[in-house]
Amino acid sequence: MKATSTQWSQAMGLAAPIVNAPMGGVAGGALAAAVSRAGGLGMIGIGSAGSADRLHTELRHVSDLVDRPFGIGLISWAVAEQPRLLEAALAARPALLSVSFGDDWAWVRRAHDAGCVTATQVADVDGAQRAADAGVDVLVTRGAEAGGHGQPRVGTLPLLVEVLDRVAVPVLAAGGIASGRGLAAALAAGASGGWLGTAFAACPESTLPDAAAEVMLAARNTDTVTTRVFDIALGYPWPPTIPERVLRNAFTDSWHGRESELAADTEAVTELRAAIAADDYRLAPVNVGQGVSELTAIEPAARVIQRLCDEAREVGQQ
Repeated sequence: MKATSTQWSQAMGLAAPIVNAPMGGVAGGALAAAVSRAGGLGMIGIGSAGSADRLHTELRHVSDLVDRPFGIGLISWAVAEQPRLLEAALAARPALLSVSFGDDWAWVRRAHDAGCVTATQVADVDGAQRAADAGVDVLVTRGAEAGGHGQPRVGTLPLLVEVLDRVAVPVLAAGGIASGRGLAAALAAGASGGWLGTAFAACPESTLPDAAAEVMLAARNTDTVTTRVFDIALGYPWPPTIPERVLRNAFTDSWHGRESELAADTEAVTELRAAIAADDYRLAPVNVGQGVSELTAIEPAARVIQRLCDEAREVGQQ
């Protein structure tokens, strides 16, 4: 196995089979541009609070990527509420367009007509089959270890293996992969690449506040929890079936399991909003996956990609 290349990554024009996950509020245009320039596939993420205007702003960072591909990641139900999001994304002609967390596949044909390769995140084998039947080109198997929002149904490796046995399209592995050894394991199992979020969240090119990056560096992989408390407190319209994995803190310790009381507690909500404004992560949320313990330094995206490839190549030669 050539650890730093796959048939899919070569076809996409990548030097490394690495995609930065389109983390809303973290993976902006600057991070996408840095990842793409370093040989990976940089993704701009527009999350639940995003807009077409925000996407236009982030696209300025990738406007000079003449010979490097980039991608855009959207949320299905946000696109349904803001049709301009999809229109703006297609007009940008990304190499890869990902739309996840929904069951309306009308966007697939539109993306193909615009010349985009399509992708979506899946949480189980049935979802993978539905996406493949709808014509999606690339599936992202999002394991329960992954940070941020998703359906935590199956661990990354069992999900990856089962989906690879079921579908004939390229599959990217997501969830808990934050090291070259983890990347090598996914590639050895048959993944066409890694879809990595936590590994890039603390890069200086991301939009994550410095204080949050420092909290991530101090965290262990046992310090995360899958919860809905922040969505409920902040009024984010994520469905109940799609919680988020975050670092545990005083807010999750107080309210996880007491969600029915939280929405009515205006004092707690006010305190949380103040903490977010002050970058106080004793209460404010930090989305991370269970690979967070692999983060030991704040590194530029190019250095992260080089290190992951070097480590994966070394493992592949053992």
